[in-house]
Amino acid sequence: MPLITRHFFVQGRVQGVSYRVSTQRQAFNLGVTGWVRNLTDGRVEVLATATSEQIKQLEGWLWQGPEHAEVVTVEVEETELIHFANFEVASTI
Repeated sequence: MPLITRHFFVQGRVQGVSYRVSTQRQAFNLGVTGWVRNLTDGRVEVLATATSEQIKQLEGWLWQGPEHAEVVTVEVEETELIHFANFEVASTI
């Protein structure tokens, strides 16, 4: 199956609730590579590469998040294919 890359912006109560680490764990379980980071405006940004089915599963999880998260929106943008070695928690910008 061909790989695709998607850029996600998650808004709601998604900082201070282990959203990034939980996303990293979920990505690992799904076989997704890329990164996740907090943004200074309170959103979480995710850049992910995988098959379309894996991306769909990750997006579904992003809407749920960890136990104390309250996700309001998940924006998705198509982007050019980017290859990553693993899935990392990146620095906040």
